Amino acid sequence: MSIDMAQFHQVFFEESFEGLDIMENGLLNMDPGTIDDEEINAIFRAAHSIKGGSGTFGFSDISRFTHVMETLLDEMRDGRRTITADAIDVLLRSVDVLREMLSVTRDNRELDGQKVQAHKAELEKVLHDKSDAVLSASNAQPVDVEDKVSAVQQVGWHIVFRPLPQIMRTGNDPLRILRELADLGELEADCDLSALPSWSGYEAEDFYLSWDLHLYGDISRAALDDIFAWIEDECELAVMPMHAETPERSAVCGALSEPSGNDRNGAVKGTELQEVTPVPERRSGQDRRSKQDRRGSDRRKPSAGSAGSSIRVDISKIDSLINMVGELVITQSMLSLLGEDFSLDKLERLKDGLSQLERHTRELQESVMQVRMLPISFTFSRFPRLVHDLSSKMGKKIDLQMTGENTEVDKTVIEKIGDPLVHLVRNSLDHGIEMPEERLAAGKQETGIITLNAFHKGGNIVIEIRDDGRGLNRDKIEKKAVERDLISPEHNLSDRQIYELIFQAGFSTADVVSDVSGRGVGMDVVRKNINELGGSIEIESATGKGSAIIIRLPLTLAILDGQTVTVGNETYIVPLVSIIESIQLKEAQIKRVGGRGETFKLRDEYLPILRLHDLFGIAKPNATRLDEGLLVVVEGDGRHCGLFVDELLGQQQVVIKSLEANYQRVVGISGATILGDGSVSLILDIPGLLRLVNNQDADGLRESA
Repeated sequence: MSIDMAQFHQVFFEESFEGLDIMENGLLNMDPGTIDDEEINAIFRAAHSIKGGSGTFGFSDISRFTHVMETLLDEMRDGRRTITADAIDVLLRSVDVLREMLSVTRDNRELDGQKVQAHKAELEKVLHDKSDAVLSASNAQPVDVEDKVSAVQQVGWHIVFRPLPQIMRTGNDPLRILRELADLGELEADCDLSALPSWSGYEAEDFYLSWDLHLYGDISRAALDDIFAWIEDECELAVMPMHAETPERSAVCGALSEPSGNDRNGAVKGTELQEVTPVPERRSGQDRRSKQDRRGSDRRKPSAGSAGSSIRVDISKIDSLINMVGELVITQSMLSLLGEDFSLDKLERLKDGLSQLERHTRELQESVMQVRMLPISFTFSRFPRLVHDLSSKMGKKIDLQMTGENTEVDKTVIEKIGDPLVHLVRNSLDHGIEMPEERLAAGKQETGIITLNAFHKGGNIVIEIRDDGRGLNRDKIEKKAVERDLISPEHNLSDRQIYELIFQAGFSTADVVSDVSGRGVGMDVVRKNINELGGSIEIESATGKGSAIIIRLPLTLAILDGQTVTVGNETYIVPLVSIIESIQLKEAQIKRVGGRGETFKLRDEYLPILRLHDLFGIAKPNATRLDEGLLVVVEGDGRHCGLFVDELLGQQQVVIKSLEANYQRVVGISGATILGDGSVSLILDIPGLLRLVNNQDADGLRESA
């Protein structure tokens, strides 16, 4: 029965993208001229796993490309080649190409073969460049004449291959090894069946065969090492050169193939041990973990390629979920028994059962939400490479510091916050951090510092992007805003309100437009995206000392803390994160502006009033006079307004149901929920309402297009 390998593709791609992240982070941490055994071994293992996996699944283009990378890394870790900055840069670009190849293969798209071949040629050029080889002609060992003659007359290799019994349990197939050997040259294989047990002692998952192999052809030892390195921890192996002048190769073969089944776990025995050349150890004992151990480890690294496909979950979270389901089943059984023969004397037991049901349901909800929680490192991991590339391009020295990478947040938030954070970090690189000479002249260290920090605060996650650069230029922002008629020259705005102007569409103070930033496109989209996540963004800045962008996001997008309000017979949910306060107006506080609606004064600031019954066409509200109902002061897109409602009912957590997925997009409504009485309540989108009121909805659509 043939096995459909396609069912394993998803796991292969996920693990390969994780391996690419390990390679990228390792290369960024490498110092030219210095070999860190642990780092270089981790990079090599990642490349080797990708090569082996792609070969197994028939992705030959990926396998061949990774083979060149692996060869270069192998020379580095063996000390045969020094690590140079140029080689690191080439390997980093190779990671990018390999990531693209994996993405294209996963999505069944067409591969840009010219780009791959061009970069493969660049890799091979570095590989064949011997200028950075460690051994020179002066310290190279002399070659024995007899060895030289022997090497010339070599006709192939004699290989004794004895897989260990557990090899099949780790997902490896010895038959694949034999196929790869047959591709190298002419292969003769003698199968040893002596270790096969009787039927009573046969274990279906164990492997009992071994082979005596003769491989003829001009084949390098490195090619053999590449094939067997994939299972070097799961077999016994002896490799010997075969020479044309050897009259009886079978003498050595027989000596090596005689051990009984009892000797299978011991060393390979024979009379010609001096000719046996085992596969060399290229990793220390500490580094040589078995393939099974490597597959079992759960490296929770970000994977851009696997976003939106699946997540890995700690077994403890699954155990907690199962326990909660068990508790629910017990409570359900108890309530079912009560219902079969219910009487008033069982009322207290019914109340206790319902209380347990409520508690277990809440705990189950928390356990399910924990399954969706992923560390923010899934997003943070892209930034070391980004900072490395852009700082080199701009000639700046920048140290990226990251804290709170293990802070967990909902998977949906992880997927959607990545692009806004990239834009903010690029802005810090371009506008925030000064050139080294400018920093030295200002009395600073020439290396600028960008800090990414994440932490939980209340029911939110807070993400900070800080830099110790020049800070925002308040005067320049103010001047540009006056030129664009965003504010009047006689304004009385605070520093914070001036800084908020950079979130206006198309706003930019850059004197020179670069490919990094300066076109005034992006900051408005950043705020829009964060608002769509139910979050907020604010700026802190000090001239000459640096800036900070502070983002607050809900931990999950599936459940919302909201304030229930009524308008007529309708019930709406206002997100708590958008509410500043609720007040009851007096007639004296209300100002009516001809043609522009109603406003009210709140602490020296006039805010517009939005009547929800007018906006949603509710014919019979309970309150029509502003001094009869309540005003909920809300904030969105950096602006404030008052929502006029009939009554506040209370605060509660609600489960968000998408309108766009189940009906269609409705401007001003972010979703819906089902209340305890079974009725449907709409969840207000405060930024969307403000855009609607200010006739900016069309602009918002163009921005998102």
